[in-house]
Amino acid sequence: MHILVSNDDGYLSPGLAALAAAMKEFGDVTVVAPDRDRSGASNSLTLDAPLTVRQAPNGFYFVNGTPTDCVHMAITGLLKQKPSLVVSGINNGPNMGDDTIYSGTVAAAMEGFLLGVPSIAFSLQARSFEGVEQAARVAASIVQRALAQKTLSTPYLLNVNIPGRGVTDNAEPVVTRLGKRHMAEPVIAASNPRGEAIWWIGPAGEAKDAGPGTDFYALAQGLVSITPLDIDLTAHRQLNDVGQWLTTKP
Repeated sequence: MHILVSNDDGYLSPGLAALAAAMKEFGDVTVVAPDRDRSGASNSLTLDAPLTVRQAPNGFYFVNGTPTDCVHMAITGLLKQKPSLVVSGINNGPNMGDDTIYSGTVAAAMEGFLLGVPSIAFSLQARSFEGVEQAARVAASIVQRALAQKTLSTPYLLNVNIPGRGVTDNAEPVVTRLGKRHMAEPVIAASNPRGEAIWWIGPAGEAKDAGPGTDFYALAQGLVSITPLDIDLTAHRQLNDVGQWLTTKP
């Protein structure tokens, strides 16, 4: 068993170290992560500049690129053979609902999935990695279950969110769907020291669809949320409508 570990908070992240250590229970572990915080990088690939790979004293490899770059490079060139599993995280903060579109943590796992490897993204609700060691033990228990299961189609992509307070090593996981947020807050206008206008992206919107069955609801109940993800962006319900539109003369 060979496990590839990545993240979007960078190779110095406590969440990455905790997750990598927890995965050693299952086999050989290789860590390939960004050289700095790349939160919000989503699925971006670096195509306009060369990438470099360096190795830290603890053995972690770090790349001057995005989380997707890291997993893509590892699977398609750096590793001698394809890993058995890709895990990403543990992220500093949750990735629920619409967050998954922007998340570099989810994107790293998604790249593994796209390259044919079962992949799991782990995020911790608490900020500043409070309780990260316990969260890593929860992640290990979920990986153990995933490796033992016989019914889940392969490859699979799972988005796991772990509550930040009161979580125990045997915290109960539940399967969920993605909730949905209200529209994001407006950008925040400011000025730099030269008096030039600058803007900061505003905070995410509050939860809109957070009822029973959603990832938001599970974490509010102190449960570990596991959401299976897929990547078919086709609006199937609109295929017939668009087809009729194309055959209708103006």
